[in-house]
Amino acid sequence: MSAELQISDLRKVFPTGKPAVDGVSFTVAAGEIVVLLGPSGCGKTTTLRCVAGLEHPTGGEISLGGDLVSAPGKGVLVPPRLRNVGMVFQSYAVWPHMTVRQNVAYPLRTRKMSRPAMEAAVAEALELVDLAAYADRPVTQLSGGQMQRVALARSMVYAPRLLLLDEPLSNLDAQLRLRLRDDLRRIIKKAGLTALYVTHDQAEAVVLGDRIGVMQGGKLRQLASPEAIYNRPADLFVAEFTGATNLIRGTLRRREGDYGEIEAPNGQVVRAWMPDSGVVGGAVTLALRPENVRLGVAEGEANRFQAVVRDMRYQGTQTIYELELLGARIETLELGTAARHPVGSEVAVSLPPALTWAYALGV
Repeated sequence: MSAELQISDLRKVFPTGKPAVDGVSFTVAAGEIVVLLGPSGCGKTTTLRCVAGLEHPTGGEISLGGDLVSAPGKGVLVPPRLRNVGMVFQSYAVWPHMTVRQNVAYPLRTRKMSRPAMEAAVAEALELVDLAAYADRPVTQLSGGQMQRVALARSMVYAPRLLLLDEPLSNLDAQLRLRLRDDLRRIIKKAGLTALYVTHDQAEAVVLGDRIGVMQGGKLRQLASPEAIYNRPADLFVAEFTGATNLIRGTLRRREGDYGEIEAPNGQVVRAWMPDSGVVGGAVTLALRPENVRLGVAEGEANRFQAVVRDMRYQGTQTIYELELLGARIETLELGTAARHPVGSEVAVSLPPALTWAYALGV
């Protein structure tokens, strides 16, 4: 039976003294998939290992299904084997001398299940991961993607309260990774499991997660739906990490509701969404995704400017343009197999205010 996971003010400090996890709090509802996304060393895997019981937190509390499993301040630390969680690692971690069926059945041997119940549970798990036809095949005869499916079935066969996945696709080649990525969400949802998934891959996070938590320096910067993470990043780090590669320094001249008017380096004014308050006259950074810069726009559109094409990179199905705009250099992309704007040409450009974000420096 899946269960709710609650993490409150989680801290983990290693002997170096720098917190690997620094005051992280969030809840994963029963049956929900939450993905922790961030660069190496941001604390996402340490958070996962604290939930599993493989790391001992320095502070905070972890509850699973209403049961407190970790609270250093209260002297509570439930061993990993008693938490009833499933875990899928980066490595396949399958038993090479066993068949597929024997690998999946292994966790049930210590649970004193009857043989009929064990066989039924294994059959159901293998059916769920589309490996029923491979049940009696030696695991060493499987592909990497199939071995990871075996590991997934083994972690689900005993109906854990929570499924933990630590970059399970990172050791697969690109084609297998895409194929299994698309299947993982279907499998987890069909099994009705609560899942906490760790990755540095943004595409995995978007495909798999009901919500995504972006981490940096041991802190949870934002936890929201994939759409909110991509269209309403809470701070400059989240914006940059998820693809807002165009950054322009400016000055906040006016604030009205959720939007501000930003003076760009060349003196032109840009209307942009602002998630933080900012100070009129203060420095801000404009952040833009290349795909949100619109080329060849009509008269009357908001944030309409003239730009000069300074460079272009034709890529077959799309063209990347480097533009001189607002006193800065930015990139945009245009889909299609024909490049329409030669180097040196002028082009009308629109920056949709809702997709042009401004962040006060130091916030």
